[in-house]
Amino acid sequence: EEKIAWEETDWGDEDVGGPPPGRVEAPAINNWLFNTDTVDKVLQHLMEHGHRVEAGDRLGKTIVFARNHRHATFIEERFNHHYPHHAGQFARVIDNRVKFPESLIDDFSEPDKAPHIAISVDMLDTGIDVPEVLNLVFFKPVYSRIKFWQMIGRGTRLRPDVFGPDDHKTDFRVFDFCFNFDFFRERPEGRLTGDAPSLATRLFRARVQLLERLRETPEHDAHELLDGALADALHAEVSAMNPDNFLVRLRYGDVERFRERERWSRLDADDLVALRNSVAGLPSELPADHVDARLFDLTALRMQLATVEGDAAAFEGHRRRVVEIAARLEDKREVPAVEAQLAYLARLQEDGFWEGIDLVELEDLRERLRGLMPFLDKRERRTVYTSFRDEVLGVREETPTELPTMTGAQYEKKVREYLNGHRDHVAVRRLHTNRPLTPTDLDELERVLAEIGGDDGEALLSSLLERAEVPSLGHFVRALVGL
Repeated sequence: EEKIAWEETDWGDEDVGGPPPGRVEAPAINNWLFNTDTVDKVLQHLMEHGHRVEAGDRLGKTIVFARNHRHATFIEERFNHHYPHHAGQFARVIDNRVKFPESLIDDFSEPDKAPHIAISVDMLDTGIDVPEVLNLVFFKPVYSRIKFWQMIGRGTRLRPDVFGPDDHKTDFRVFDFCFNFDFFRERPEGRLTGDAPSLATRLFRARVQLLERLRETPEHDAHELLDGALADALHAEVSAMNPDNFLVRLRYGDVERFRERERWSRLDADDLVALRNSVAGLPSELPADHVDARLFDLTALRMQLATVEGDAAAFEGHRRRVVEIAARLEDKREVPAVEAQLAYLARLQEDGFWEGIDLVELEDLRERLRGLMPFLDKRERRTVYTSFRDEVLGVREETPTELPTMTGAQYEKKVREYLNGHRDHVAVRRLHTNRPLTPTDLDELERVLAEIGGDDGEALLSSLLERAEVPSLGHFVRALVGL
């Protein structure tokens, strides 16, 4: 019966055709694929095992951390289905897509006022201070260690008499349905998500890589025009980097040598390393095209790289995407720019078009289609709902966990207090007078600031610098002291 239900489910693929998927990867669950019984079992476990108040008659204040707005809405719908007399009151979605979220947070902060279950998408992860919170439900994976402990911190506020006269809050319960504790046991520092390069960085590096590959190939002379176009584009981007920008100034030695157009005709191995690691990603004042056009540039560059490197599998993946884009563009024939390319779009969808295609023809494809990308309709994956019976394979109770000694906000406050109260410290005094610091000064300052955070000092300091979006510890401290 479940197999028949799977095949009869509306997967939203009628424009593509074919059978329903034989496999759905894990990230789809609670992202665009929602199973009724999965959510029901989570709510059932919470209602049976969560801390309760009013002599056990009512679930205590609870935050459910949901994956996205659709997930949060589905959780609220399932709660209302099982508790129709509480519908629209007891459990409410609180995120930036609902009306008056601040008012809902204020109501949640009142001990005896609904909602008692706040289904949060990012809004209640940090900052909120509700001492009555007794239950936290992790219904999404978290990869940042600092954020994870900040979310845990929503339950750490003490509250006298929360269960009744002289019956104080001494603990809170965490329901982890996504193996977050297991993840951080295996990777205590979490996943470094801040290292994902920007689109501008990826484009710059892809152009440098293609330029390098072109000059390694025997038929380089045949690709001289493409070589020149790539070098011109990269040179223009570097030339538009403002030396007064503090990020550019940190790498100005590298930037300056690539401001000469002649340099691009004789790049050596050291130049290529500097371009990839130091120059790529620096802010440029060159006017930026529409993001969809630049994303298509990246696709075309990767097709050209796959051609040079003989990577047929990578080329095929990008080719299919381009063919799909061409088919979708045909639906926009009322746009004059699209109408002018209709014959080309039709040929592009034929297998013969791609036989023996070379780098110059791929460059022509890029130039023809990149300007059409903004006309494409944004496609959002259709939400799919299933009703398969889920199974609880096991419930594991953890031993009480020792929490970090301070939050990020507390740490930042202590850092500010230290810097203002220790102006006689050599490094702090030099920063106040805007004098350069030696590497020894910086090492000593970093050690002192890390000590302020105790056992978690290094992680707290790293997180603080990441949030401040500054290139170095010196820049960060100067900003704190008002320079």
